[in-house]
Formats: sequence, C-alpha cells, structure tokens
Amino acid sequence: MSLLTPIEKASPEADACWALVERLAASSHLRRAPRLREFLFYVSRRSLREGCQQVHEQEIGVEVFGRPDTYDTGIDNIVRANATELRKRIEAYFETEGASEPVRMEIPRGSYVPVFSLYSPDPEPVIEPAAPASIAPPEPAAAVQDRRSGLLRSGWEIAGGLILALALAGCVALWIQNRSMNRMLYPWKSMPTVGALWSGFFDSGRSTDIVMEDDSYLLVQNLGKETFTFNDYLTRNYMVILRSQNFSPEIHSAQALIAGKTLARAGEVRLVGKIQALNPAGRNLHVFNAREYGPDLLTRDNLILFGSPTSNPWTGLFQSRLNFTEEANSDRQSSVTNHAPEAGEQAVYTPTDTVAYAVVAYLPKADQSGNILLIEGTSSEATEAGGDFLLSEDQLSAFQKKLHVDKLPYFEALLRVTHVTGTPITEMIEAYRTHRP
Repeated sequence: MSLLTPIEKASPEADACWALVERLAASSHLRRAPRLREFLFYVSRRSLREGCQQVHEQEIGVEVFGRPDTYDTGIDNIVRANATELRKRIEAYFETEGASEPVRMEIPRGSYVPVFSLYSPDPEPVIEPAAPASIAPPEPAAAVQDRRSGLLRSGWEIAGGLILALALAGCVALWIQNRSMNRMLYPWKSMPTVGALWSGFFDSGRSTDIVMEDDSYLLVQNLGKETFTFNDYLTRNYMVILRSQNFSPEIHSAQALIAGKTLARAGEVRLVGKIQALNPAGRNLHVFNAREYGPDLLTRDNLILFGSPTSNPWTGLFQSRLNFTEEANSDRQSSVTNHAPEAGEQAVYTPTDTVAYAVVAYLPKADQSGNILLIEGTSSEATEAGGDFLLSEDQLSAFQKKLHVDKLPYFEALLRVTHVTGTPITEMIEAYRTHRP
C-alpha cells in the first residue's frame, strides 16, 4: 500500500522530480550502491526525460546489469531482486533524511516506471467550537468602554505581532528556498569532504575538462600489436605508420574503419553522468574525447582524465609523477605496477575474473595553475569504481581520517575493485601515497 498522500489534481514538474532523484541517489541510502543508483537513474531518465510509459525488465537487465539481449528473465531474476531492494531504500529515505521532501516518488510493484507526487502531511484535526454559554446580564457602560479600549490596544499589538511574524516567516522561507536551490545546483557543497575535493574543480573560477578514453585508438593498437608515441597520436601520424606496415588488406581495412569511429565505454559514460549530476548547473564543465582535446586547453583548464596512456595518451604526460601506473603486458593485458613497494605491498597487481584494480590520483598542475584528477582502471567497471570513490562522502571522509588530516592533501590511491555478477561493485584502498604541492 502506498504511503504517499498526493495533492489532488497536482503533479510536480519534471525538473523538480529529477532534482529529487539526484538527492535520493546522493543520500546515505544509495550513495554506496552504484548499481542501485544506476537502476534509479535509468528508469527515471526513461520516464522523465524520454516520456516512456513502460520500462521492461529485460531492457533494464541489458542496459543496467550488462545482460545479453537474449537472456531469460525467468531464470535470471537480477532486475526483480534489485528492484525490491531499491524500493526498500526509497521508502527508507522518505522516512528519514527525506521526510521533508515536498515531492515523493515510488516504483510501484509490478512496474519499473517511477511515480512522482506532491506530498502534503495529514491535515490538522478540526476542533468543534464549544456550546454557547448562558446569556449574562448586560455590563455597565463604563466597563464596556474600558473593555473596548483594551481590545483596541490588544488588536494593534496583535496586528503588529502578526506583521513581524509574517516578515520573519518570509525571511525564513526565502532562506530555505535559497538553501534548497543551492543544494539542487551545487549538491557537492552539502558533503564536506567531497565538497573540499571538488571545489577545486567546480568553484575555482576556471574551466574543468573531462577527457574520456579514445577506445578506437586502443583497439587499433591492439589489432596491430603496436604502441605509438604521444607525438604520433597528436599529429595522427600513427595512421601513416599503420598503413605502411605489412598487414593483410582485411587488417588494414578494419584498422581504418575502427580509427574513424568515436567509441566510448558504458562505465565511462555513466561516470561522466555522475560527475555532471554533482554539478547540475554545468558551470565551466566540458567533456571531450581524447582525440578532440588540444594542448591549448591542457595548459589552461583543470583536468579530469580517464584511462591509461594506451587508451588516453594525455594521461601519459603525468605518469612520471605517479607511483601506481596501469600498464599493459606483451599480451595487451592490463595490470598495475607499484614502482616503490612499501612493506606488505606487491610490486605488481594483476586482475582476475572477479578482482580488478583502479588508480585515482589528485594532483596539482606543474605550474600550480589548477588541479588534475586521473582515473584509470584495468576494466571499465574499475574505472567507474575509481570515480565512485572520489564521489563518495563516506569513503573520502574515511580516507581523510586514515591520513589524520583536516583536509585531503594531493594523493594517489590504488583501489581493489571486487565485482561478482549480480552483486554491487565494491572498492577498498589497497595502497596509497600523498604528494606535496
């Protein structure tokens, strides 16, 4: 049975509904459950942004949980199981930190389309007036005059009090409205540790560029078992080198076809969406594919770089400053090298079927003109998990406490990412280093 009390013939605007979804996703109930957040964002986007009246279980299984198009929902119940858990967390949110939300949402059982309603608390009970008392004898004229004068004075006092109360109420309402607007436009400011980190990107007065991997470049290298220099990539000379190599016509044709495409991994696209949700105002935030980026922007803007040098050559410019670097072996398989292992650490961290690794680094630009975030993983899921770590108030604040500091310094961290089919991805710090400016 629904706990909502919708106002009759009233429905919230789509922008207010989407803002509610973002607050719900950032709440303590969902911020550490990336797959449930993705589930929530997917069905909300299909409903609010795309106007879909029905979202099918199989569609969610494919788009959110990575199932093949032909998977059997009768055998694999991952969508239904996660939907049940998501409904519980949505209800818990409105019972706790979201109790004052003016808009409510639910995902009714038997459907995957969210329902949004304006919320009104239960009305106050009506108190019946008391029965009239018996008629009293008339008062003397002097007493009546005194009483009228007293009532007049009381009336002016009450009116003055009401005016003052209304003015105060207006100020409070304006303050609440401004605070709510700020939370909608700048949700990162309500999370102390996350806000301290991301303020250097969103509140620095300069633009911030998100540079995604060039997956077509990665595939071309893997197909030809070749690695190129940054200069070859910048000048596009690597295509000339490929055409001159002794490959079959079919290989040359495939390389040319792939090189002409702009490809992106699903995990990276989701991560870009999460960063944009942290800054929905979109102020000074720009997204590029690595092949679209240029040296003039590199020297001017803050940077958020996804991937390793083999998939995003721009990250190669900063590898010499890192202790943990993702590197590909002769079989083109990624692992993480620990260049100066400390006690209890490994020299190389090699992923398995259920364990991947991510490296996240927060660095100053060499000329101190801005900040850099590097996020690279041995898999697409690991890269996304690395970004989730940087967006999680719980994990960042725990890391800050681990460092015994009042504010996060520049750092790099190696994360162990565990992903088992049908369960949420989890990440934990395997090793870390701090950097001086």
